[in-house]
Amino acid sequence: MNLLIKSATVIDPSSSFHQKIADILVEDGYITLIAPKVNAKAEVVDGTGKYVTPGFFDLNCNIGELGLETKEDLQTGTRAAAAGGFTGVALMPNTQPPVHSKAEVEYLVNRAKSNLVDVYPLGTISHKRDGKDMAEMYDMFLSGAKAFTDGNRPVQDAGLMERALLYTKGFNALILSYPEDTAIAGKAKVHEGEMSTLLGMKGIPSLAEELMIARDLYLAEYTGSKIHFSTISTTRSVELIREAKKKKLKVTCDVAAHHLILTDEALAGFDSQYKVKPPLRTQNDVDALIAGLKDGTIDAIVSQHTPQEVEFKDVEFEVAEYGIIALQTIFPILLKAGLDINLIVQKLAIKPREILNVEKASIIEGKKANLTLLDPNEEWQYTKQNNQSKSYNSPFIGQNLKGKVVLSCNNNHLFKS
Repeated sequence: MNLLIKSATVIDPSSSFHQKIADILVEDGYITLIAPKVNAKAEVVDGTGKYVTPGFFDLNCNIGELGLETKEDLQTGTRAAAAGGFTGVALMPNTQPPVHSKAEVEYLVNRAKSNLVDVYPLGTISHKRDGKDMAEMYDMFLSGAKAFTDGNRPVQDAGLMERALLYTKGFNALILSYPEDTAIAGKAKVHEGEMSTLLGMKGIPSLAEELMIARDLYLAEYTGSKIHFSTISTTRSVELIREAKKKKLKVTCDVAAHHLILTDEALAGFDSQYKVKPPLRTQNDVDALIAGLKDGTIDAIVSQHTPQEVEFKDVEFEVAEYGIIALQTIFPILLKAGLDINLIVQKLAIKPREILNVEKASIIEGKKANLTLLDPNEEWQYTKQNNQSKSYNSPFIGQNLKGKVVLSCNNNHLFKS
């Protein structure tokens, strides 16, 4: 594959061309030349008014394979990722069976070889994700699992979490905590507040998330281990992690993109497409999350891509499954949230790879071409026809969006929208 991107603005702090307009020549999967003007025999793409950045990396992606391929398989999931600018994804272990031994890790690693999108399976903390006994984490680590999480099931047993933090510290792996105290959250489906009262629905208080963050911060401090919090969503959660970072604890966290633009007011029509977990919160929480991104408290942004079959989503709100598909729409969502391109690249491309300790992507001569080309001004309609996922559970389908991924390039493969 030979590709020449003309007159694009480079956004990559590690590159000498950062924030400069340049031509970029890609030959056989590698960046061979970056200069103000390049002439070469190659497929030419006009980058005028566009940004070329390191490929995005998602720390929270759900793909049904293994066992739930009717929701999403690796082929459709990675295609949706490439369409959204992602050249790397960390797969949550929420599968059937869960990714709780080296067999599942090795299957996914081998299935994803030679893909445009680099795939990193995350192993479970507990066997079968049942929160009782530790899974075979070291075996999974040797097979390619970079981090461990029980996915969308919080680890309720503090003793188990403490042992997991101590154990993974020995081989420098990462524990991802999904913070929710299920005893407090109960069976509620929405955020506890004015909207839940108006809708007549039992709510999940912010306290359910914040208590678990406080607990795991204490455990991380006690064990001297590093910990990462997935999809934080409340004002106090941001404050707790900000305080922990001031104490020099080894803590990082991320936020789901939809929590930066949506509030629980979207639930006024009982539309199950807005049913997510953590639930949509208030505008005050949204403001705190954006402030946390800007001051460095929140390290990364994730898609929390969660495909669901129509029969599990297009039903009454109370019984509908959680989650939305989000890989393909993350760039316009972040633009709508008011984030500038430099912050987007930091939180979507650079910091996630640092957190997972994988090879970084750089716009530098001689490096592998792992990049995406973004047009912040192009307007397009997201439809079932141009949706690349196998599932359709997104509240943004049918909406006009501003900001589009023009192409993604990695592993000598090219995806063009």
